[in-house]
Amino acid sequence: MSDITYETKNQFFVKVSNAFMQYIQENKGILIGLVVLCIAISIMNPDFLSIHNIMNVLRQTSTNMYLAIAMTMVIILGGIDLSVGSIIAVTGVVTTMLIAVVGFPIWLAVAIGILVGMLFGTFNGYVSATTIIPPFIVTLATMNIARGAAYVISDGKPVRVMEDSFNVIGSGYVGPIPLQVIYLIFFLIIAYIIMNKTKLGRYMYAVGGNQEAARFSGINIKKVKLFAYTFSGLMAGIAGVVLSARMFSGQPTAGDMAELDAIAAVVLGGTSMTGGRGKIGGTVIGALIIGVLSNGLNLMGVSSFWQYIIKGVVILVAVYADVFRKK
Repeated sequence: MSDITYETKNQFFVKVSNAFMQYIQENKGILIGLVVLCIAISIMNPDFLSIHNIMNVLRQTSTNMYLAIAMTMVIILGGIDLSVGSIIAVTGVVTTMLIAVVGFPIWLAVAIGILVGMLFGTFNGYVSATTIIPPFIVTLATMNIARGAAYVISDGKPVRVMEDSFNVIGSGYVGPIPLQVIYLIFFLIIAYIIMNKTKLGRYMYAVGGNQEAARFSGINIKKVKLFAYTFSGLMAGIAGVVLSARMFSGQPTAGDMAELDAIAAVVLGGTSMTGGRGKIGGTVIGALIIGVLSNGLNLMGVSSFWQYIIKGVVILVAVYADVFRKK
């Protein structure tokens, strides 16, 4: 029995080791870029490598990764979701209003807030899948609707919540690890299983690679698109709840330009903007690059205005590199 147990454990570690080496091989270019960026920032500001700052980077990056995980699926399908930042705002405002103003139990308010995010995502998916309106236009419209709803519901003012049992959702720790990072690990596992171990994941690649061929092979394209956009709304809703809990308030301005960071992470991670190609693992590294870049620029005192310009340049270069790779 002990020999069998030993062989089973040994096989498990071999599989994990092989998977890890394959991951390194597939993403060695972007990994080198991340390492070089970390070294450069640490030289300019030694505080970057402190444990406190590393945990801060992971906590800040986790919110972007929630969005980027789902954005990877949407972009692999050949779509785009510009509404996630606004969904963060409206779900945060709805959740905090239900707690602070209406007096709902925290668990119910959180569930309703996340449900609101899902409904926006479902709307995006339904319209994109059943009409000829491009996803860019659909989600652009939803972006404005959700942001406007956040302002209307809150009257343009932050909605404060000082309930410890709610605030711990976004500011709690398990040992030295922020709860947000623990949530992220769970979501990454779920996304990995969907994309690599299920028919749904294979269907996403098929639809993004050649929609007509996918249709002729019997794939229900509408259901695949509906799932991807609903999942995007779900993750944006979760991000909105977690962010409002961390800030002790629902902010109608929350999530501003968050879609930019999510798209940048996905593209940097090697996902093709034309669909059909990409990996969740690459998106993780892309999000880390965006997080490290933002943190480094903050440590060096670079204006937030310039940070928008720098991130825009990063996206442009990444998309150009993607097109260049295909030639």
